[in-house]
Amino acid sequence: MRTYVPKGREAEALTVGATWLVVDAEGQVLGRLATRIARLLIGKDKPSFTPSLDCGDHVVVINAERIKLTGNKIDQKMYRHHSGYPGGLKEISIRAMMQRRPEEVVREAVLGMLPKNKLRARRAKKLRVYAGSEALARHAGQKPQPLAL
Repeated sequence: MRTYVPKGREAEALTVGATWLVVDAEGQVLGRLATRIARLLIGKDKPSFTPSLDCGDHVVVINAERIKLTGNKIDQKMYRHHSGYPGGLKEISIRAMMQRRPEEVVREAVLGMLPKNKLRARRAKKLRVYAGSEALARHAGQKPQPLAL
């Protein structure tokens, strides 16, 4: 059995039909929400999915400050990054990150579930995360459709 792979203008036509979706994160578990959003960004559920093309949708996540974490993650999970200098390890707990920038918690979870390839940066640009629901008016021109997860 042969697999059809679109090329040229056919491939461009697949990437044009991206829709805008709104996901309400209130009461959602972080990991499960992130996997569903990553799947939308990749375009895995579309019949025109092609692994080498960015054919996913734009996703706007609202109410990121109201996500849930299961187990003891709120106390034990740490975000770490290193400056590159000796002793330059920076750590911040997820509790502190949720108070400072809850959008970054959701963004990091979703980006961690995207494939690590050349399309990752392009797919990441299609993700917009907001702490509250008032920022939804910012995307009224795109006519985003609510999506129940």
